[in-house]
Amino acid sequence: MKQKMIGYDAKRIVRNATGLGSYGRTLINDLAPLMPDTELRLYAPDAGRDELREQILPRENVSFSHPRLHCRLQRDLWRMYGVVNNLKRDGVRIYHGLSGELPCGLSKAGIPGVVTVHDLIFLRHPEFYKPIDVFFYKWKFRQMLREATRIIAISACTRRDILAYSDFPEDRIDVVYQSCGTRFCRPVSPESLEEARRQYRLPAHYILNVGTVEARKNILLGICALSQLPEELHLVIVGRQTSYQKQLDAAIKELGLAQRVHFLQGVPNALLPAIYRQAEAFVYPSRYEGFGIPIIEAIQSGLPVVAAKGSCLEEAGGPDCLYVKPDDVRGMAGALLVAMNTQKTERVRRSQDYVKRFEKHDVAAQVISVYGWVDPVFRVR
Repeated sequence: MKQKMIGYDAKRIVRNATGLGSYGRTLINDLAPLMPDTELRLYAPDAGRDELREQILPRENVSFSHPRLHCRLQRDLWRMYGVVNNLKRDGVRIYHGLSGELPCGLSKAGIPGVVTVHDLIFLRHPEFYKPIDVFFYKWKFRQMLREATRIIAISACTRRDILAYSDFPEDRIDVVYQSCGTRFCRPVSPESLEEARRQYRLPAHYILNVGTVEARKNILLGICALSQLPEELHLVIVGRQTSYQKQLDAAIKELGLAQRVHFLQGVPNALLPAIYRQAEAFVYPSRYEGFGIPIIEAIQSGLPVVAAKGSCLEEAGGPDCLYVKPDDVRGMAGALLVAMNTQKTERVRRSQDYVKRFEKHDVAAQVISVYGWVDPVFRVR
């Protein structure tokens, strides 16, 4: 066993293919080579999905730990309470909650807690959630505040929200932007481009959107803007559909866009870069986000981006993307035309330079500095 150990809440790492799961897997893979003398132990309520667990690169200083429990209630209780006993037994010096949660009794056990908060949308826009979900999210948020030694906010926007909705000390909140991999920077083979074109019947000229098809993501704005753009342009929307789809279908029918809007579900990660690469531009009109990984993926893929104002998207995309109000149809249509036709190459190049700050080990190094504030043994000398 290593002399020093940091524990991590790995539920999302082993269960979530995107979003919070991607954040955790990328961070662990980036931290491990920078901390060879520290064991990174990943505590999950169960083994999770093999294909996700296997995305954690095999290293001597990374290990998994999970109990053998038979029902969901037992697993949930272990994650919220019982895991503290495991942390004490293993000699964990810091416990890092990767998805805004920390277990009860952590501070009482003398174990410092670091927690990454991705967003507080349930407080800022509760209308996008079921009331029962808002109730439990609020409870978990208050519980996290009681246990946390230090908070990592993934954007300045999220940091402002934490300060607005709590009295947590300002000097114990660090902004560390979400790490983003570099696979969308790599060239895509002609075979992959052709496979994506053939399998999904991609139109010759399209604007792309990637993300869950839900009201908060506001792709209705993109659909309405499409009606004001040249007819050869289509809109391809990649993501899981929700009840919001009915509203979109009604708008598409009313605007006569049935042949120009294409919904794709279940796209494998291996083909997603090929779909990005063949688009003309990327549209992301979300009303509120904690960060904005799809914007970075689009920029890495060489696309100009138009997004909505009002949350953190300006932080994710930088000054060379274009931003409009989330209900401005004419503004969105005009911005898309500008993005595709005015200084496109130079705009994309500057954006690609901007998003390098989110790539590789820069983010991991900042997280290590947070650990150093919590426990001097982790300070880089």
